Amino acid sequence: MTKRDYYEILGINKSSSKEEIKKAYKKLALKFHPDRNKEAGAEDKFKEISEAYAVLSDDEKRSAYNQFGHSGFDQRFSQEDIFRNFDFSQVFKEFGFGGESFGDSIFDMFFGGSRTRRKKASDLRYDIEISFEEAAFGTKKTIRFHKNVLCDECNGTGAKDGKLENCKHCQGTGQIRRIQRTMFGVFQQVMPCKHCDEGKIAKAKCSHCDNGLTKEEKTLTVNIPAGVDNNSRIRVAGEGEETKHDKGDLYIILHVQSHKLFDREENDLYTSIEISFPQAALGTEIEIPLLKGETKIKIPEGTQSDTIFRLKDKGVKHLNHNYHGDLFVKVKVKTPEKI
Repeated sequence: MTKRDYYEILGINKSSSKEEIKKAYKKLALKFHPDRNKEAGAEDKFKEISEAYAVLSDDEKRSAYNQFGHSGFDQRFSQEDIFRNFDFSQVFKEFGFGGESFGDSIFDMFFGGSRTRRKKASDLRYDIEISFEEAAFGTKKTIRFHKNVLCDECNGTGAKDGKLENCKHCQGTGQIRRIQRTMFGVFQQVMPCKHCDEGKIAKAKCSHCDNGLTKEEKTLTVNIPAGVDNNSRIRVAGEGEETKHDKGDLYIILHVQSHKLFDREENDLYTSIEISFPQAALGTEIEIPLLKGETKIKIPEGTQSDTIFRLKDKGVKHLNHNYHGDLFVKVKVKTPEKI
């Protein structure tokens, strides 16, 4: 299903200020929050406006959305990325809603309950250096790293022999109910119990792990596609830290080495070559190095120093499309000291 434009969802335009974005969201949040609006479709509408606000109120995400639109933005940001580090509870306090518990309800809707959100597994980062050519043409790299995985001895429970008992704080429900009175009415929120995991606690701790997790070395072969650039990020789903409820992702950050002949700007390449004064005056044909092999270009008579020649499609392949950038060759004329 095609997503609606975030600006359209909030009823604003691309030039709207942060204050105007917040004002628009507040108006819609008051109207569609499921604790206040019991009509069919209100929750879906509230999810939609909350996602739009999380993106457009963040400078980095807003800039990426403006540049790439939904299709490009969604390739760079998962839904967890959209809401990561975004404090809805603070936003709602400013609105006068209900503080932290009111904000939790958003994550309940998106991620299946605030308890699950609390147990969200951590992502991992791995930095790797590749050559200029590997970035241009793609490659495969084998990496090794350590990550937390579920303990086999206790099946990730953290309890000796996997034996658990009910938590006395929530009577085994895993949830604490909280009622708040605000200027907008009475709201009942369900909070995760901070003392247990889904209502259960260990009778005795497992001696083989730390709260159900052990360290493991992982070997992984990663496909690096053609066209990546310096600081490009590759997401490997499910290869981050583990919890009983979830697996995080592994983000591989690429650091591309410089090249002795070429500079790169997006998918275009730039280089320079020196020719003699007679070659420039009379014209000639010269060989130009490429990332792979060589090609010839014709230098017309009377060519001046710093003239730039464009070689179409001789640059780097676009990461997400099947076309290449161009190669720009600047000619430097070597003037003789004596005629």
